[in-house]
This record gives sequence, structure tokens and C-alpha cells, in this order.
Amino acid sequence: MKKILLVCALLCSIGGVAYAMAQVDITQHTSCAYCGMDRQKFAHSRMLITYDDNSSKGLCSLHCASIDLANQMDKMPQAIKVGDYNSKELIDAEEATWVLGGSAKGVMTGRAKWAFADRAAAEEFTGKQGGEIVDFETAIKASYEDMYQDTKMIRMKRREMKKMKLEQKGKAGMGM
Repeated sequence: MKKILLVCALLCSIGGVAYAMAQVDITQHTSCAYCGMDRQKFAHSRMLITYDDNSSKGLCSLHCASIDLANQMDKMPQAIKVGDYNSKELIDAEEATWVLGGSAKGVMTGRAKWAFADRAAAEEFTGKQGGEIVDFETAIKASYEDMYQDTKMIRMKRREMKKMKLEQKGKAGMGM
């Protein structure tokens, strides 16, 4: 019985270490380099790009990763990782099965773009949420196509948030 408990404890600790190692990118890049969003909160959509000069960028979504890839024209990406929608573990973005669109609200985009480690999980997702199964090339192309509308939407949301904060500040200053 003691051996079984010892083996169970060992397996749990190994699993915990593996999970912590899988999310070490979040401790190195706590917030998105472009929008400032919390990458832990958005672990299911976060991305990590490592360039040929060993620099890396932690991002919240394919939207922000697309901005970085466009801005870093002189650097070659060596690895592009994305959080698996279900497990939140980083996987190879180019090998992932992507879902484009559907009813689940996207991160920094009006048209959601989710990555899955295996096709069966993506198919299960589309069965419940809708969307189209695509490859990385199609997903990132869609990200660039959506950039204008997404940026416009983000600016409008930020303007509304700023307006609400100013209104709250005004009410607080009036003693309300």
C-alpha cells in the first residue's frame, strides 16, 4: 500500500512539474507585449514566438502575434507556439489544428481563432461551437485579413472604457 501511495505521489509531482514547466513562458512574459493582457488569464490563446537571435515575445493571441511577426521583418521566427485551447499547454502553432470562427468569443478579434493539439478535439469543438477547421497558414492569413476591423473594434472598446472611467472619476469627485 505504501508503494502505491509513493508511486501516486511521485506521478502527481511529476505532472505538477511538467505543468509548471509548460507554463514557464507565462512567468517570463506575464502580459502581452502589445495589448498588455494577462497571458495567464488567456493561456488558452496565448502565443510565444522565439526568433533566430534567441529573443522571444509573449503574446495573448494570434491577433497580437500577427502584429509582432509583421513588425519583426528582419528576424526569422525559429518557433511559434500557441496555447492548446483545452489543456492550455504550448504546442507548435504550425502543427496545430485551428478553428476559425464559431460562436465562442475570440481574443482581440471579432472572428475567433483557436488552436488544438489534435484534430479530434477541434472537431468536437466545432460540433458544439461551430467554426471551420483550418491549418495555421489559413488562420494567420485570416488574422491579417481581420486586422483593420479588429483594431477598429479594440479602439472603440478602449474609448468606451476610458469614457466610463472618466465618468466614474467625476461621480467620485462629486461625492456620489
